[in-house]
Amino acid sequence: MSEPVTAAMAGTSGSDGPAGMPHALTLAPIANPTLLALDSTGNACSAAVWRDGALAAHRLAEMTRGHGERLLPMVADVMKAASLDMAALDAIAVTIGPGSFTGLRIGLAAARGLGLALARPVVGITAFLAVAASLPAALRERREILVAIDTKRDDVFLQRFDPALRALAPARLMTVSEAIAGLPPGPLLLAGDGVALLAPSLPHDRDIATAPGSGLIEAALFAGLVARLVACGGGGAPEGPLLMPDPFYLRAPDVKLPGGLPAGPPPS
Repeated sequence: MSEPVTAAMAGTSGSDGPAGMPHALTLAPIANPTLLALDSTGNACSAAVWRDGALAAHRLAEMTRGHGERLLPMVADVMKAASLDMAALDAIAVTIGPGSFTGLRIGLAAARGLGLALARPVVGITAFLAVAASLPAALRERREILVAIDTKRDDVFLQRFDPALRALAPARLMTVSEAIAGLPPGPLLLAGDGVALLAPSLPHDRDIATAPGSGLIEAALFAGLVARLVACGGGGAPEGPLLMPDPFYLRAPDVKLPGGLPAGPPPS
């Protein structure tokens, strides 16, 4: 089996896209944290509250656009459902990508704004780990996990994890044919909304399982993982260290600023 890489290393890109390696976040452990988790990177918008070691409230709405109008009202809704004031939060978690440029920025802006207003730490989680964290342990057992995220083009964002959710290789941007040709050996579990693109080309003579459901990222399914990482400060966790809430790209955004400058980091 390949040597695991840390989550901080997991965003390293090669020639497939711009550099966008998530940076580790230093945070003192917060015991039993009350946490708000947010996601708006793909075809859904979600928010969840984790309190006293359990999910206290969550909301999910599938959508291709309109995340900006829905996310903050959704936050207010889950906080009300959990019977909590915003001041009760210990930390905020947000997906950092890769994903939709606009949706990713909406989620990051909301999380950072709340963190600044409340003077609370904001923790990032990659879309890959958010998907992997949603898989039940029984489903992951003895299988390498391949998370595939639909880019809305003719390719996919990919990353491999072991059953303990340790990243096994850097995240990559690949065409479907490249992804199929590069499938790792052994039993596999495919997850994420990009699986639908790979499914028609998967070999029939391999032990390859696909996770049930749509593959959409849901805050309720990664809030507990981030709460556990926050409780230990990320130190020594198999999933790697905590991450900064900075955008994680594997391809330069198409959006341009006035004057023709790219809106995201330059290609490496």
